[in-house]
Amino acid sequence: MDMNTLNISATVNIFRLLARPKLILPQATVSTFNHLPIPLNSAFGKCKNADIRAVVLDKDNCFAYPKSNDIYEPYNETFKKLREAYPGRRLLIVSNTAGAESLDRSGKLAVEVEKSTGVTVLSHASKKPGCGPDIMEYFSKYPETGVTRPDQIAVVGDRLTTDVMMANLMGSYSVWIKDGVVPVEETSVFARLEQKFAGFLIRRGYKAPEPASPFEK
Repeated sequence: MDMNTLNISATVNIFRLLARPKLILPQATVSTFNHLPIPLNSAFGKCKNADIRAVVLDKDNCFAYPKSNDIYEPYNETFKKLREAYPGRRLLIVSNTAGAESLDRSGKLAVEVEKSTGVTVLSHASKKPGCGPDIMEYFSKYPETGVTRPDQIAVVGDRLTTDVMMANLMGSYSVWIKDGVVPVEETSVFARLEQKFAGFLIRRGYKAPEPASPFEK
C-alpha cells in the first residue's frame, strides 16, 4: 500500500462515527456542481440565519475529474458565478491531492490548479476531514473575508466521510454533491458504502448537526 495515498486522518476520524454517526450527514444536498444555488445561503432553507461568507471547495469529482487540474467544462459557468459571489480569498480549494503535503510536497499540483481556476489552494499536512484547523487559520489571516466563526463557512464536496464530516467537525455548513463528475458506479467502494450508510441513517431518523461555533454554547 502506498502510504502517500492512505488517508490516515479519515481512518482515525471514522471511529468518531461510532459515537456521532450524524457527522457524515450534510445540511444540504444537490445533484451536481451545476445545481449549486448561488449565493449558498439559499441552500440551507431551514436555517434562516445562515450567513455564508466564504466557501471551501473540494476538487476531485466535485468540479473536476479526479487527477485533473482543470474545471470540468460543463461547470465553467457555475464556477465563474461562484467566484463572483465569493471573490478573492472568500473562495478556497481544499483537496486531498493538490495541496496535500503527503501527495503534493513540492506544491506543484496546487500551483497548477491555482493557475487553472484562479482560486487559492490550501496547503495542509493533515488530509480531510482533519484539516479544519488549517482552514480556520487561513481565514483568520485574511480578515477581508469577513469570517470570524466556522458557521460562516460552507464546505462543498462529493465525499461524506471527508468533505461533509470535516464541515461538521468544524461547526460549518456542508453541501454534498451527490452526483460527481464520475458516474457513481465508477467511484470507489468506500464512496458507495458511505452513501448507503448515510441513507440508512436518514431512514433511522438521524439529521445533520446544526452548525455552530464551538465557542458559542
